[in-house]
Amino acid sequence: MKLKGLRWWIIGLIGLATIINYIDRSALAIMWPSISEDLGMTKNDYALILNVFMIAYAVGQSVSGKLFDKIGTRMGYVVVIIVWGLSSFFHSMARGLLSFSFLRVTLGLGEAGNWPGAAKSNAEWFPIKERAIAQGIFNAGASVGSVIAPPLIAVLWAAFGWKITFMFVGSFGLLWLIPWLLINRAGVDKHPWLTDLERDYIKKGQHKSEQKSDSKGKSIGQILSYKESWAVLIGRFFLEPIWWLFVGWMPLYLADVYGFNVKEIGFFAWVPYVGAAIGSIAGGWFSGNLMSKGNSVNRSRKTTIVIGGVIMFLGLIATVMFADSAEKFVAIVAFVLFGFQFAISNVQTIPSDLFSGKSVGSLAGLGGSVGVFSVIVMNFLVPKVVDAFGYNPIFATIGIFVPLGVLAIFFFAKKIQSVEEA
Repeated sequence: MKLKGLRWWIIGLIGLATIINYIDRSALAIMWPSISEDLGMTKNDYALILNVFMIAYAVGQSVSGKLFDKIGTRMGYVVVIIVWGLSSFFHSMARGLLSFSFLRVTLGLGEAGNWPGAAKSNAEWFPIKERAIAQGIFNAGASVGSVIAPPLIAVLWAAFGWKITFMFVGSFGLLWLIPWLLINRAGVDKHPWLTDLERDYIKKGQHKSEQKSDSKGKSIGQILSYKESWAVLIGRFFLEPIWWLFVGWMPLYLADVYGFNVKEIGFFAWVPYVGAAIGSIAGGWFSGNLMSKGNSVNRSRKTTIVIGGVIMFLGLIATVMFADSAEKFVAIVAFVLFGFQFAISNVQTIPSDLFSGKSVGSLAGLGGSVGVFSVIVMNFLVPKVVDAFGYNPIFATIGIFVPLGVLAIFFFAKKIQSVEEA
């Protein structure tokens, strides 16, 4: 049996896993007004729980990057999804700060693996010119998950309450393992369903070093010895808080500023992620189209990142100046998240532009960890700044982060290309 376009089935499954990932992680924020009322918990408790998750998520990015490099993407996904699916399910049994914090640690450790796993899988299954669109499809899963999660969770919460809702969403990832193990039977070299034509197309479009199936990974020290690696680390340090601010705090913003309850949050908070989903696909397509027209990887990636950065920056200014209603706020955030996803699919593809084989997951995971530590600092500051000054200073601060992140990529990666072949 041969399956035409097998690489698109693989990235489609990873995109589906990402949808589930975001449904699982969003459930706590969306249902927090109900959970906090039932258990007598506060906004400071929420900030602490959120940061516990983020710390575990940061550690999990680096650990899982090495895990995927060691055991491969097929079994790597099995491990991380079992961990995060069971963690999400057992949120139904949490009764306070300690139990929620413990479960958010295990959830963060598991969910973190999705990102380095996707970057590594895309490097294995796609030629260079298609990697940004593949990453865009994967990132669109985060946006689609964020679109689906608020109304889905609101409906489940209204019907069953928050405890049963956690049981439902925690089961999704475990069910995903069935098609994953059936379809992703082996790598590009040995998969029995892959046509010879597609295998040749993938191999010919990769770096020469990637065409060797026994390519060995570099140590973290070796990876960091290349200046270009720091473009990924510093770029993600400044850009990641933009996404996570809205993922983690938008439901509470709507509750604080506009008095929304769980149902109202559920039917408003999905809107910005429609823009993000479109941005994911558009950014990947745009850079791939530039390459198809003869532009270099370097020029294509950087042009796309700059355009996304400009859109983000203008949108964040608009949140401060023009967002005087819930409708305007979610529309402007849709614009911001479109720009973020337009750029970030190309930033996240840079590890596979620079390295090959067992080094890709390591750099992708390390970049994720650095980005998340920036988010942790932000999460500690948000409740304090909001209580004293409101949300606008937070929006202004991450607006400043946008040019810093873009400039870091230009400064550290003078030319985005394979450092192993340069």
